[in-house]
Amino acid sequence: MLGPYGVLTPAEARDLATQVLADVRKGGDPSEARRIEARAPTVGDLCTRYLTDYAEGQKKARSVAEDRRLIEDFVKPALGRRKVRAVTRLEIVRLYNSLQEAPYQANRVLAVVSRMFNLAERWGLRPGGSNPVRHVDRFAERKRARFLSEAELARLGRALADAEQARTETAATIAAIRLLVFTGCRLGEILRLRWVQVDFERRCLHLPESKTGARIVPLNAPALKVLAELDRGESPWVIQGRKPGAPLVNLGKPWRRIREKAGLRDVRLHDMRHSFASVAAGAGHSLVVIGALLGHRQATTTQRYAHLSDDPVRTATELVGARIAAAMATQTSPPPENLWSLG
Repeated sequence: MLGPYGVLTPAEARDLATQVLADVRKGGDPSEARRIEARAPTVGDLCTRYLTDYAEGQKKARSVAEDRRLIEDFVKPALGRRKVRAVTRLEIVRLYNSLQEAPYQANRVLAVVSRMFNLAERWGLRPGGSNPVRHVDRFAERKRARFLSEAELARLGRALADAEQARTETAATIAAIRLLVFTGCRLGEILRLRWVQVDFERRCLHLPESKTGARIVPLNAPALKVLAELDRGESPWVIQGRKPGAPLVNLGKPWRRIREKAGLRDVRLHDMRHSFASVAAGAGHSLVVIGALLGHRQATTTQRYAHLSDDPVRTATELVGARIAAAMATQTSPPPENLWSLG
């Protein structure tokens, strides 16, 4: 058997058969070669080694969890039984194209697979420079930046207040969403927040670990009020889960209920962070300040908000125009024809 049906093209099968016959003429033992091939590591084996020997020691826990999800959901079902050294670029392309409806996820899968095969070369499981992911073009990703308007923020505020009064959502859930709105923090930073990281005296959060490393998050008055009103109890976690002593781990379902009531069906929790930045830009703060508020390491990351920084200029021109119009409206005689030529 030269290979599973459908993986090798007829031309590839003929070439392989010719190579096997040539090896036999030179004294090779096809049966021994098959035994060696049977013991060769599979992609499933490579996945396990990637997670234990590389990811768990080099990456953050949430990144390891995401890698494991991508491997279990996509990589293993498609390639798990294939021998590492036998995987071809065509197989990678087939896997990749099967995910084209979700380009962002497809690109993340491809990145994990590429890293695994780079390590396979380092570990001697494939020849150097043979990574089958090479020259596979990535899907274009459209950067999504959804900002809540003032009216939408008002609707969200009412939906949270109604849920709080009716007790249809837990206090921790409502507090978590409000903190996302008032701080611009990432979801994981809020859900993993511990009370020892909250500094009421200095009005800030001390985050030992974030996407860009340790950082200090300044707290405004509304955020401090949310934190002060939470019941601390015995749990070390600010956003407590239903299980005593455990944090809340997922806001997906309650957020879908709240955004439905607020009429914000297309809004993600991460859009709270975008909205925080857009309000800062609209208030006239520079991109440097906005980047500091959001904990951006690179200035280019903040650049997506550059188009919002002209809001104060727009406000100024509206004010100037309104005053000029008001002044002109009080004139008792029509303006001269050459009004705009006057100094």
